[in-house]
Amino acid sequence: MLDFLNMIVHIDQYLGVWVAQYGAWIYLVLFLIIFGETGLVVLPFLPGDSLLFIAGAFGASGLLDPVLLAALLVFAAILGNTVNYHIGRFIGPRVFVKNYRFLDRKALMKTHAFYEKHGGKTIVLSRFLPIFRTFAPFVAGVAAMNVLRFQLFNISGAILWVVGFVTLGYFFGNVPIIKEHLNTIVLIGISAAAVPVAVGAIWKLFSRKTPS
Repeated sequence: MLDFLNMIVHIDQYLGVWVAQYGAWIYLVLFLIIFGETGLVVLPFLPGDSLLFIAGAFGASGLLDPVLLAALLVFAAILGNTVNYHIGRFIGPRVFVKNYRFLDRKALMKTHAFYEKHGGKTIVLSRFLPIFRTFAPFVAGVAAMNVLRFQLFNISGAILWVVGFVTLGYFFGNVPIIKEHLNTIVLIGISAAAVPVAVGAIWKLFSRKTPS
């Protein structure tokens, strides 16, 4: 577990090693990470924003093809959300009354409230919000959102998110002051994703211990 956390915090260093070690296969590795974070509700902790940013910086260094990178990761994000949507549609509304161990119920309910407020725009807006990004397509599926409407928001959001962060990384990822504080930036991103999950877990623990 500590090795995994170390890998995420120092994703810039690991990505450099992966590029050297796997060559062209690195595109598949990055594809699977983005697909996993957006497509599987049990993996909201995977690096999304920071990975895209750093990959864009590697694109500026010539170690990765930025156009190919962006195209593949846009497809990964679209495919991930699509799978997540269909999982939610298969499980249906019973997810709100039945307790599934693999789901963070608090994050699910917050995302549902966000979806109720913003509707289909949630699929686009949530791309830029850790945790919400993973649960939004699932909630849309549970709510039986129209497939074509979902895909419109899904594709739009994926393009804005991936191209936006890869472009930022391409132009600013190698700026000295940003490069020197990259680990801090990654930690902020991890905290934004992990803190709600940790708070939810602690709340569940104390709720069980508190006598009714």
